[in-house]
Amino acid sequence: MDPSDSRRRPATDAEAKALASSLRLRILRMCLDEPMTNAQLAERLGRPPASVLHHVRTLRATGFLEALPVQEGPRGSRPVPYRATRKSWMLEEHRSSRPMIEAFLETTSDVGEDELSVSRLGLRLDDAGHAELVRRLDDVLQEFAARTPDPGGRPWSVFVAVHPDPDRD
Repeated sequence: MDPSDSRRRPATDAEAKALASSLRLRILRMCLDEPMTNAQLAERLGRPPASVLHHVRTLRATGFLEALPVQEGPRGSRPVPYRATRKSWMLEEHRSSRPMIEAFLETTSDVGEDELSVSRLGLRLDDAGHAELVRRLDDVLQEFAARTPDPGGRPWSVFVAVHPDPDRD
């Protein structure tokens, strides 16, 4: 997948179901820069390997993860490393919004306050202003998604949400 291609398509039902899990979204993020085996994912997530394997298989079946060549492991085991395909970035899928928020909260639960930068801004916009805001935010995200990852760089995540404000209606 080419993250610089800004044409997104609607997710199929199977793709939407695969993205409707905060755990699967976290697995995709963990396999973004470095391929990881099921055992490595289970250890990092603190989950049973069999449970994680179910999620890995779902992501692989829908094209969000790709299996790399089998490795030689301890005692004759043959672990398979998986890498995220970046396919999720190419989909327009709003049904994964709540799981994405859950994944954000789970992932950041141990991040120090000094490293977590969050902003919330209340606006009043007409339809054209809202469309411009969403387009400009998307443009910035597309620009950074298209950059080649810096192998020596520190991994960062960006979480942006634009929503109607029920507290101000």
